[in-house]
Amino acid sequence: MTMTAVYPGTFDPITMGHVDIARRAAQIFEHVIVAVYDTPAKTLVFDTAERVAMAEKALAGVGNIEVRAFGGLLVEFARQAGARVIVRGLRAVSDYEIETQMALMNRTLAPDVEEVFLVASLQYSFLSASLIKEVIKLGGTVEGLVPDFVADALRQKLAKQEETAPVPRWLTS
Repeated sequence: MTMTAVYPGTFDPITMGHVDIARRAAQIFEHVIVAVYDTPAKTLVFDTAERVAMAEKALAGVGNIEVRAFGGLLVEFARQAGARVIVRGLRAVSDYEIETQMALMNRTLAPDVEEVFLVASLQYSFLSASLIKEVIKLGGTVEGLVPDFVADALRQKLAKQEETAPVPRWLTS
């Protein structure tokens, strides 16, 4: 029996911290599904297809990882995928509190699905997709924190968003 794990997230964009957790999970489990959540309750820079494509490219060298989009309840996706484990990364104490709350809800919904926490590697323990977006918006460098192609795509996408952003009325009056 193959032990399958699901590593879920919005991955907007995928960071080297995400890549690190996925690769480490792939060393523990025979099959890892990086599950890209398609309808989070937050504003996204990239659509689902773009996030899936970036995750596939970032993880292309790892043979036992597959990337899929999903919607709805994570535990239902895990069950449908034949996974008995959900992998989550922890960076700080604040992550622990949030992840524990979600893990307990998931256990209530699906007692047969376990959650495993992997602590972020030291060099990525401060890293978040939101922080990456903010640094790029402000013209900073994110070298080594995201794959180069992700940084390029993010710069292009954010530049387009700025070009098409509506001008506030008070500026045109």
